[in-house]
Order: sequence, then structure tokens, then C-alpha cells
Amino acid sequence: MKTVFKLLRQNIILATSIAILLFFSLIIFFFNDYFYQLIDFASLWIREYFGPFYLWLGLISVFFLVGIAFSRFGKIRLGPGKPEFSHLGWIAMLYSAGMGAGILLRAVQEPVFMFLKPPLQTQDSADIIALEYTFYQWGFTPWAFYGIFALLIAYSLFIGNNKVKLSQSLPQLKSVKLLPQGVDLLTILTTVFGLVAAIGLGATQIEGGLSHLTSTSPGNLWYTIVLVFLICSLAFFSAYAGVEKGIKRISTWNIFITLALLFFVFFQIDIIVSLERFGISLYQYFIDFIPLSLALGAYNPGEEFLTDWTYYYWAFWLAWAPFTGIFIARISKGRTIREMILGVLLIPSLGSFFWFSVFGSASFDLITQAEAYNDEFGNVFTSIFRFFEYFPFSDLTNIVAVLLLVSFLVTSVDSAIFVLSMFSDKGKENPKRKFRLIWAVIILIFSEAIIVLGNVKPDSDVLTAMQKFLIISSLPFAFFTTGIMILFLRELIKKH
Repeated sequence: MKTVFKLLRQNIILATSIAILLFFSLIIFFFNDYFYQLIDFASLWIREYFGPFYLWLGLISVFFLVGIAFSRFGKIRLGPGKPEFSHLGWIAMLYSAGMGAGILLRAVQEPVFMFLKPPLQTQDSADIIALEYTFYQWGFTPWAFYGIFALLIAYSLFIGNNKVKLSQSLPQLKSVKLLPQGVDLLTILTTVFGLVAAIGLGATQIEGGLSHLTSTSPGNLWYTIVLVFLICSLAFFSAYAGVEKGIKRISTWNIFITLALLFFVFFQIDIIVSLERFGISLYQYFIDFIPLSLALGAYNPGEEFLTDWTYYYWAFWLAWAPFTGIFIARISKGRTIREMILGVLLIPSLGSFFWFSVFGSASFDLITQAEAYNDEFGNVFTSIFRFFEYFPFSDLTNIVAVLLLVSFLVTSVDSAIFVLSMFSDKGKENPKRKFRLIWAVIILIFSEAIIVLGNVKPDSDVLTAMQKFLIISSLPFAFFTTGIMILFLRELIKKH
């Protein structure tokens, strides 16, 4: 204990971050109803006045990265020598860290929701609209948010020989008194908020899957609390082992199991129809990208829909951008800027598109062919488990899905623990293990607090609570993202 207190006295940013997170946790535990009302009011105010800002930021981020990739700057190599990781290992780690459990959480429920309640008023059929809008929310824009921070940190780390800290990545951030500390603190808090949201959602889905397998009622708070403890513990051991021995191995396993589930479904449905829907939806997504991004005309799904879906998603991706981007930068040494940007934007996006096309297409056909549809796929936490009941070996596939959910969450959490430890250990690429333990414990405490917050009201759940909380916590980082794009472009022009 004395060692911990000594460490905190020597590291003001770490101590301040932990103090703020513990304070929030105590407020949530002891004044949860009041805290819920507060974030409900604040989130509605932010979405009303800053919702369009999120849309513009998303569009600009994509064009910003594409412009740099195809400019003369795209040839710049991020560090000497060959890439540290193979293409497969690199893709597996960035995908597991960047999306992970989310594609299982929404695989069925989101396309079905869009299919039954089409958000767009275009001439396309409901199935194409559903997939197109799902592509939009899981495609280039979220990966552009990640890519901006990956590019900034990779350039700073491998070209500028700076530490793995956002506050050290640009000269302008280091020139103002107390600004570096403020940037580091903002980055740490945003990272923890986004990560804890994912843990809360993922653990709730795992609990829903286990309840489905055991034929018990979902929503057991204590089961979810135990699951969060298990996930954070496994993530700590993975982060403790390091990138090569821990994170990379689990990430690669995730990709192979995900592909196995994907093709298990793909080869049992109408392949031609599924591929046709995939192709048409992808084409529509490309040509409609700008009006989709700005919600123009027939591509405006309405304020209520944007509030519940797109604004929340953009806030979520922004909250994940610091640690995911920094982790991508950490594993991208030796690649060119063009290779990293195009790899980050295209490969995970296309993989997600195909995933949603297969599960969405299968779900659409099950609904249209059923004599009666009673919202079997409406619950975000249990939809994929209900979905697998329509296929052979459903018990086995549901068990695999639960294990994959745990594994995806572990890889997201261990990546974040590793990145937060780098921040705390003076920006070192391989931080000391004591920092990994500290962050594992703090993330565990705050995650349990959010689980409690999500169970405050009978009509609330973790998803609702985190939708509101993330809209608030990610807004400062949204403004920060705008600023660093401008500063980084000036730095590139100045030095190259």
C-alpha cells in the first residue's frame, strides 16, 4: 500500500485521474438516482445543440484521412525497418480492439430494427436501407476517428521520437503551461468512460446469453457484477503478459472464431441473395455517404432517431478513439502512412459490412417467412442467441458466442489497460506491470459503478445509461479532435 501511495504522489496525472474516477464511482453508488437525472438532462441539452457538430466532424474526419493517404504525405514510413507484426496479426489486433463485442451485440438487433423501421425515405427496399444505414454507423466514420489518433501518435512516436502521449504529439500542445497535463487527463478520462461503457454493455449481453442457455430470466445484477470482475481479471493477465504474448494471441483467436461463426451462418442461408444485398448496400453506402453523413433531405432519419442512434454511436467511437488509436499506432511501426490509413479505414469496415449483411439478411428472411414475428430479435442483449435457435447446433453456437463475447471484451480491456499504463509510465512503449494492475483495478471499480447506474430505474438499462453518459463525456474530446486535425496538418506541411 505504501508503494501505491508513493507512486501516486510522484505521478500527479495518475493520482488526479484515479481521484476523479473514484469520486464519480462513489457518487453513482450512493446518489445513483440523482446522478441519472443529471446525466439525462445534460445529454439532452448536448444532443440538441451539438448533434449536427458530431455529424460534420465525422464527415470531415473521413475526408481528412483520405486526403492525407493519397497526398505526398502518404509515402512517409512510420519508423525504420519492416512492420513489427504480420498483416494478419495487425488486422486481428486492431479489429479486436476497435470493434470487438459490438458486432455480436448488434449483429441481429440493429439490422432488424432498421428493416422494420426504415430510417431513410429513399426508393430502395427496406432490406437495402437497413444494411446501408448499419454500414454507415459501423463503417468509415468510426474508423476515421480511430485513424486520426493512430496517425497522430504513430507519427509522433516513430518520426518525432516522442513519448506515447497525446500531450507530446504536437509542439503546440507542449508550449502552453498546464495544457499537456490537461490533454493527458482528458484523454485518460475519455478512454475510461468509453471502455467502461463497452464493458457494461458486453457483460450485460453475456449475462443475457447465459440466462438464455439456462432458461432463466435475464437481468440478474449480481451475475453481471461477477462477469465484470471476471472480464477485468482476465484482461489484466493478458495486459500483464504484454502485446506479443497476451493481446496478439487472444486477438488472433477472436478473428478465427468470428469467421467460423460467420461462415456457419453464411453457408446455411441463401448465399446469392445475401451477396446481392451486400453488393447493393455497399454501392448505395458509397454514393450516399455525404448526404448520409450530414442527414440531408431524404437521408435525414429525424432528430429522435439521430439522438438514439447516430449521435450516440459517434460519441461512443470518439470515446474509444484515444486508446484504440494509440494502440493501433503502437502496433503499426514500419508501415507507411498510406498503408496504415487505408488498412484502418477499409479492412475492418468491409469485414463489418459482410458480417452485418450475413446476419441481417438471414434475419430478414426469417422474419418475412415466419407466420408471426413477436419481436424475437428486438432485445439487444439476447437477439443473437435467439437467432441461433433457428440453426442446427444452437446450444453449441450460443456457447461459442458467449465465449467469443468474453474474449472480445478481454482484448478491448487489455488494450486499454496497456495504453493507460503507457500514459501513466511516462509514455513508455512497454509500461511497468504495476501500472497495468492499478488500471485494471480502477476500471473494475468504475465498471461496477456503471452497472449499478444502469439498474437504477425499472425502465432503464446499461445501454440507456451509457448512451446518456457518453454523449456528455465525449463532447470535449470532439472539440479536441477538431483542433488536432488542424494542428497536425500544419505540422505535416511545415516539415514535409
